[in-house]
Amino acid sequence: MKRWLALAAVIVAVALLPLLLDPRGYWIRVFTFTLLFAAMAQAWNIVGGLANQTSLGHAAFFGIGAYTSTVLLLKFGISPWLGMLAGGALGGLAALVIAIPTMRLQGHYFALATLAFGEVMRVIANVWTSLTGGPGGLSVPFVPPSLAAYSFKLLRPHAYIALAALVVVTAIFEIIRRGAMGYRLRAIKQNPAAAEVIGVDTTRVKLQAAVISGALIAMLGTLYAQVAVFFDPDTVFGIASISIRIALIAIIGGVGTAAGPILGAFFIIPLEEVMNDLLSSRAAGLSQLVFGVILISVILWRPRGFITVFDSLRARLSRSGAS
Repeated sequence: MKRWLALAAVIVAVALLPLLLDPRGYWIRVFTFTLLFAAMAQAWNIVGGLANQTSLGHAAFFGIGAYTSTVLLLKFGISPWLGMLAGGALGGLAALVIAIPTMRLQGHYFALATLAFGEVMRVIANVWTSLTGGPGGLSVPFVPPSLAAYSFKLLRPHAYIALAALVVVTAIFEIIRRGAMGYRLRAIKQNPAAAEVIGVDTTRVKLQAAVISGALIAMLGTLYAQVAVFFDPDTVFGIASISIRIALIAIIGGVGTAAGPILGAFFIIPLEEVMNDLLSSRAAGLSQLVFGVILISVILWRPRGFITVFDSLRARLSRSGAS
C-alpha cells in the first residue's frame, strides 16, 4: 500500500511540474523530451532488461513510427493518433522481421546485428527521397490546434501526453515483468539452456518481447515527431542519438526494473542539456567531455544503476526498524 501511495505522489508531483514551467520556454521542452526518453528506455527495457538482449537498433523502430505518422498526415491528412497506431503496427512487424534471424544470437553478436539493422534503415530513409524527403527531412504541417488533430500552440499538452505515455509503457512493462512472460524472460536471462529444458520456448518468448518493444518504441516515435515538428533520417534513425542513448538511460538507472529507466532519463537528459548550456560556448567538445566523465564516474560508483541507491536506503531503514 505504501508503495502505491508513493507512486501516486510521484505522478502527481510530475504532473504539477509543467504548470510551473513557462509553456513556451526551453525547460518545458527538455522536460517533455525527458519523459519521452524515459518511456523509450522503458520499452527498450523489455528486451534489454528482462531478456538480457542488448539491442542497439531500436532507432529503426523509432524512425519507422516517426515517418509513418508524418507521411500519413502529409499525404492523406490522417490524424497522428491513427498514424501512431499504424506506426506501432509497422514497428512491431519490423521488430519481428529482424528478431527472427537474430534472436538466437547472444551478447555482442546480437548487439551488432541490431545495430546494423538500424543503420540500414537510416540509409534507406536517406536515399528514398520521394517518401522520406531524404537528408532534407520532413516537417510536420501546422493544422488548427485541437486534441483530435494532435496539434497544440503550447508545449504543455505535449508534456502531459508524454507523461501519459510513460505511465502506460511502465504499466505494460510491469504487467510483463510480474506475469508469466516475465518469469520466462528472466529464466532465459539466467540460463537459456536450462529454460529450454523446463519447457520454455525461448525463441517464441524473445520474439514476443521484441514485437511489443518495437511497437511501443515506434508509437513513441510519433510523439517525438509531433513535439520536434522537424526531423531527418540522421535524427530519428541515429545510433548515438536514439539507440545508444535509450540503452544508456536504462543502464544508468538500472536495467530490468520499472524505476530504472525513469531515474536514468531524469539524470541524463537534463544533465546533457545543462552541460551544453554551460560549456558548449567555451571550447569545442568540452561539454561532451565533461558529460562523458560524469557518466563514467556514475557507472563506476553504481555499476548496477541508480536503483541500487534506493535499495541500499531501503535495507538500512529495514535494519533500523528491526533494531
